Amino acid sequence: MLDASNKVSSLAVPRRSSWLKTLHLWHWISSALCLLGMLMFSLTGFTLNHATQIEADPKIVNQRAVVSPDVLRDLNAAVDSQQLPVSFRDWLNRSWRIDPSPDTAEWSTEELYLPMPRPGGDAWLRVDLATGEAEYELTDRGWISYLNDLHKGRNAGGAWSWFIDIFAALCLVFSITGLLILKFHAVNRPLTWPMVGLGIIVPVLLVLLLVH
Repeated sequence: MLDASNKVSSLAVPRRSSWLKTLHLWHWISSALCLLGMLMFSLTGFTLNHATQIEADPKIVNQRAVVSPDVLRDLNAAVDSQQLPVSFRDWLNRSWRIDPSPDTAEWSTEELYLPMPRPGGDAWLRVDLATGEAEYELTDRGWISYLNDLHKGRNAGGAWSWFIDIFAALCLVFSITGLLILKFHAVNRPLTWPMVGLGIIVPVLLVLLLVH
């Protein structure tokens, strides 16, 4: 009977070691992949929490021009289809080096308006369809606002949205594998579960008692 018990115990040790190695592998890979994201989201969590104390100093650039007669003619012809003419997009690229998304264009019989929001700032373009007068305004609120908007996924595009989803999944892998590694080492570290419990209880109590 003793030999059977020893045999089971000897089989359990390599299995435990194999699981622990696998967890460590997933833990360090997930932590490496989300390292920069962790640092950025931690920093911007602080700046967003103190947004009223960290004042932005927006820089606004306003430019005006008049589109050429042939481009203006193409714009007026495109009012019904509401498709930005290639000639107008080429003119924008030559004049102000911008390439707005045609899906955001707002058309009327009097003017064309192009909102161009971006992380850390804003931009818009207006063209008078009668006179061809164009006005372009760019607002830059600085790098802190830029990072804050990336944190929120605000006006950052589809690729960044995918990054946030993948980053969130990696954080889950990192956290869950870390918890399981703690479980394996908890026998030799008596403070493991009290510290885990404290990390759970403190935010729960803050929400229940102090957040209204």
